[in-house]
Amino acid sequence: MAVAVFDVGKTNVKLLVVGTGGEILERCAIANSVVEEGGFRRHDLAGTEAWLFSTLGNLARRHEIEAFVTSAHGSAGVLVGPGDLVRAEPVCPMLDYEQDIPEWLRTRYAEEGGGFEDRGSAILHGALHQARQLLWLERAMPEVLTAATDYLCLPQYWAWRLSGVAAAEITYLAAQSGLWNLTGDRASAIAVNHGWTHFLPPFRKAYESLGPVRPDLAERHGLPGDMRILTGIHDSSANFYGYQAMGFSDFTVLSTGTWIVGMSDGTPFERLDPARGMTCNADPSGRVVGGVLTMGGREFSAITGAESVEVPGSFEAVRQMLATGTMALPTFGADDGLFPGTAGCGRIVGPAPEGDVARKSLAILHCALLSSRCLEALGGSGTVILDGAYIRDPLFAGLVAALNPGVRVFVNARADGVALGAAQLCSHGREPLSEAQPERAEVLDLPDIETYAATWKARAVANCKETT
Repeated sequence: MAVAVFDVGKTNVKLLVVGTGGEILERCAIANSVVEEGGFRRHDLAGTEAWLFSTLGNLARRHEIEAFVTSAHGSAGVLVGPGDLVRAEPVCPMLDYEQDIPEWLRTRYAEEGGGFEDRGSAILHGALHQARQLLWLERAMPEVLTAATDYLCLPQYWAWRLSGVAAAEITYLAAQSGLWNLTGDRASAIAVNHGWTHFLPPFRKAYESLGPVRPDLAERHGLPGDMRILTGIHDSSANFYGYQAMGFSDFTVLSTGTWIVGMSDGTPFERLDPARGMTCNADPSGRVVGGVLTMGGREFSAITGAESVEVPGSFEAVRQMLATGTMALPTFGADDGLFPGTAGCGRIVGPAPEGDVARKSLAILHCALLSSRCLEALGGSGTVILDGAYIRDPLFAGLVAALNPGVRVFVNARADGVALGAAQLCSHGREPLSEAQPERAEVLDLPDIETYAATWKARAVANCKETT
């Protein structure tokens, strides 16, 4: 028996088949496309659905799939109403959170969006926060809100498409939606004041089965009629849950990619500081998980000049940079995260890196410093697990270990941690899908790194003032 995991990332959409031992049996992917329409940039749900159903049907002919579960990026949801279940594109668009927003919306959300307890973060850029998206739709499409019956977060939207059952789920609503106050276990003030609470369906656990696949879909696409549809989960929480299932506790996970996402079950709510890019998240049971966000991938590509560089980083190049003082100071992107006031102020100081190897090495060093700053913000967890894009270069894990003496740094070299964590939901309460454990990272021998890191931190904090 196997599990189909629909992993909806911001850039790409993947459908994976995960076996009973945690092995990836097949993986298919397409771009997560968006469409400009009606003054919005929206996700192409109809196009994604056509690909999903066709691909799932093909996979079901090759594998015995017992369950289907969705993990998805945050800040996405869909208002649905009568008739939407029988059409692939709902009347109300699912907004792309990376688009610019009108000034009236920025001002109004700042006034009505509530505090950290309601948002779970500082006010983020673009159209992030689902509550802000609903404010926009409320003005632009009031007739749609009047007719709507349910607001479905992205994993639950796809669960509804396959099962016909509407549900809400805590990890997704707690992921900076602006609609739910996790510590108060209640809807946010803006949701109450605007009457949106009646759009929220009954809460179900991420690992609960909503029922079998809809019979009409099973017949049309060749899906097993008894395939269970699970509620689904926020992607970062899925990744964290996978390590919980392995038996880890009082630990921090640093997932790396477009975002560096830090999550720790040992960080108390009172320590979370939205001014430093910190967030409040939840695990599938609803417990608070401290978080921190910074757009490391944007920093990496700004330094290297590309999304990825095939050449590996160089230990000798890093050692030379420590000696000469070459460093990248944040923040190159629009989200200043860990260093308030530095957005758009990123620059390289000291002798400029020359060639792909040097630029790649500086980018890895910079992202290791950002990661170390994330760990500092979250507090003194003695166990850290690294996963995601950056660990493909062994230089990264060694640098993080060198920057954090006394901390046990592990590396999970297995890809698709989000998908494996989501697949684990189908075996909730039982043994982990895989016996493979993260491996201990080797600490690089760089005696000058602590002095370099202290200088980098001081200059990073002052960087925006220095450049204005």
